[in-house]
Amino acid sequence: MSRTKPNSQAVRVGIEGVSYSLAHVPDLVRYGSKPIRELRTNTGLDEKLAKRLRDFSAATAYAPHQVYIGNIEPERLSELPQPWYERLIEGATAQGPFGELVDQKDFYALLGSADQFDLVRFEEKWFQEQAALSFRGRTPRSGPSAEMKARCAKGALALYSGEQLVGAFESGHAEDANLAPEVLLENLSAKVTAAHSLRAVLKSLKAEPEEIDYVISCSEEAVGDRYNRGGGNLAKAIAEDVGCVNASGADVKAFCAGPMYAMVHGASLIQSGVAEKVAVVAGGSLAKLGMKFESHLKNNMPVLEDVLGSFAVILGSAKPNQPCMRLDSAAFHPVRAGSAPQAMAEYLAEKPLAKMGMKLTDVDRYGVELHNPEITVPSGSGDVPRTNYLTLAALAVMRGLIAKNEMQDFVRARGMVGYAPTQGHIPSAIVYLGHAVEALKSGRIRNALLIAKGSLFLGRMTQLSDGCSFLVDCNDA
Repeated sequence: MSRTKPNSQAVRVGIEGVSYSLAHVPDLVRYGSKPIRELRTNTGLDEKLAKRLRDFSAATAYAPHQVYIGNIEPERLSELPQPWYERLIEGATAQGPFGELVDQKDFYALLGSADQFDLVRFEEKWFQEQAALSFRGRTPRSGPSAEMKARCAKGALALYSGEQLVGAFESGHAEDANLAPEVLLENLSAKVTAAHSLRAVLKSLKAEPEEIDYVISCSEEAVGDRYNRGGGNLAKAIAEDVGCVNASGADVKAFCAGPMYAMVHGASLIQSGVAEKVAVVAGGSLAKLGMKFESHLKNNMPVLEDVLGSFAVILGSAKPNQPCMRLDSAAFHPVRAGSAPQAMAEYLAEKPLAKMGMKLTDVDRYGVELHNPEITVPSGSGDVPRTNYLTLAALAVMRGLIAKNEMQDFVRARGMVGYAPTQGHIPSAIVYLGHAVEALKSGRIRNALLIAKGSLFLGRMTQLSDGCSFLVDCNDA
């Protein structure tokens, strides 16, 4: 493995801890943006969808999910027989070194405990049966089954557990589309999943929430009302929920590249002395549940987009031999660069490495958009990470660093198979940070370059793409 070139000007910020969690919410798949639209017009599709939803044990034993929470190294995934959804991991557990899989009942409890505006109500009998669940000091409202049905008939979203109606999620305002139940459920889901990961990483570090003085959220939600759509600061809501009473914070948005920008912003706050300990967090995207469910049904597969991904990273001052972010490596995709794959590779990999005296072949591992190909390939979206790795390999060929017949070796040695759920911001490089930290600690790698791209054109304000990257290595000071 290569060693990062010594640099007396290296600016490092310590990565103190990383946590990832997945909330398995099969009965919320129907409220993903794609399913909710299709189910309104396609009679009988709801029944077909229900038959292809996984139970919690299948979701837990799914190999990419085991990689996500740290029980399997990414490099091992390519060795496991496919399809992964049929070849489940024997003895798989919901707990991993980085986090856990949360089942739907516990997720509903998280919703109820974080709801400050009486949006969530549970069916009384079901609520009593789940009394063992932790609602973290706040007891949500409950009522008889008839009341739940009546509320859903008036426009509330029905919360199911299988075929059983177990609750209702209300609108925040009858005339405000930004406070419609499906929007508020999306936002509250992002809040509670991000908060869950933040609590987990603090627990793993034996740190108190009061130690965090700034929180940055980079989820793909839009918190606001009709006068301030996307106004945001979910970060402060997450800080409150976790008990980070000394923290303030703000949201960072850049589509799929948001987490990388958030990491650079957080590290810069520490390096400048503005903050001492920063949490970068993101919750899951409910809108992206079941995005490709039609292709999964067509191919007689289970609906694999049934989880909400989340993460939390704690940043602090660099300590000796600690895995760190290299702020002097941070790179952004400028307006002039255009959106061609080669330009992305040049500006987000080649150029930042060059300013540190490094070449493409000096990077031990690249973290790119690590979408699970078992989700994307059946829908015609291709193997996204492999395409990105081949682009980097092709650039290495153009620069005379490797021969053309060595491209596949480059991909195998410095890349990995995708394993992240298609949650937009979650797969985009940040999903590999936890594994990179562990590999750096063990000496299996000397460095890793994380690269994320963002599709700004989705907002119809520009045709531009975007991107951000940075190197992680160990502080040898």
